[in-house]
Amino acid sequence: MGEEKPLIAALRGEALDIPPIWLMRQAGRYLPEYRELRARAGSFLDTCYNPEVAARITLQPIERFGFDAAILFSDILVVPDALGQKVSFESGHGPKLEPIAEPKDLDRLAPAFDADRLAPVYQTIERVKRELPETVAFIGFCGAPWTVASYMIAGEGTPDQAPARLFAYRHPQAFARLIDRLIEASVAYLTRQIDAGVETVQLFDSWAGVLPPQEFERWVVSPLRRIIAELKQQRPSVPIIAFVRGAGPHLGDLAKRLGADALGLDTSTPPQWAIGEVPASVTLQGNLDPLALVAGGEALDRQIDEISSAFAGRPHIFNLGHGVLPETPLAHIARLVERVRNRG
Repeated sequence: MGEEKPLIAALRGEALDIPPIWLMRQAGRYLPEYRELRARAGSFLDTCYNPEVAARITLQPIERFGFDAAILFSDILVVPDALGQKVSFESGHGPKLEPIAEPKDLDRLAPAFDADRLAPVYQTIERVKRELPETVAFIGFCGAPWTVASYMIAGEGTPDQAPARLFAYRHPQAFARLIDRLIEASVAYLTRQIDAGVETVQLFDSWAGVLPPQEFERWVVSPLRRIIAELKQQRPSVPIIAFVRGAGPHLGDLAKRLGADALGLDTSTPPQWAIGEVPASVTLQGNLDPLALVAGGEALDRQIDEISSAFAGRPHIFNLGHGVLPETPLAHIARLVERVRNRG
């Protein structure tokens, strides 16, 4: 087991003296080389669908910082795009989709998810795979059904996902049909990513925390369980990370019921509490505050040390509690990597 890549070893349940490290949104706007490439690459969606450019962006943070894992450069909204919903990205305003305001609007979607429509993504994976250093793992991903549905309903990001929540209350059967479509699409898409070369996958449920308990069970827990169970049946050797942002008091239940190999912790989760809630058989990932990474200095060092000490002796992947912010200084990320690795 010691010969495995550090990230994969941690996902298999090995407690390493030096935890593997990667960062959510590690390929992005804080990197000058990313900004330079994006300026020449056209729209954001065009960039996601350009295998040469997307592969280069995926590799940039590995070349600069030597992280233990690369994560595919893409976006969770390629799935609704492949389902036939109009998707675009406006500079400074984020994603724009043709909203699904009424149940009848679901009829605009394609009759079935066609995984072949995302062939450029699989080509990106194949390109990256050829260039990754031997010790660096490759992470694929997709958005979880609730989070993706929230964008599909609202047509954009919203502070509290009220449009999707209202739709689910008013039209529960129609919303369940949409969730079922997204479960099917997610399994097909992740399976194709695995076959193209990723070694582990992460499910992002970034907006799970806005739901009350009964809705959380129906629209977060149940869909994630179904996706993970299906992936485990089809590709049993591939570990799965679930990042359920805002899971809070549900964390222990998720550890027992989801079937994921690892759980990502958001910034608000106390490490010691999570350790008490989650059995050691489930690897924990996280959970440095992205703003501490922006601040740097003593605040950054203190958080790194507290997290490293808390998770010492159990399987852990060092990461943020959410994504890297665009204003993050490069020197602070270099400091983070150096400090995590030198504590071992």
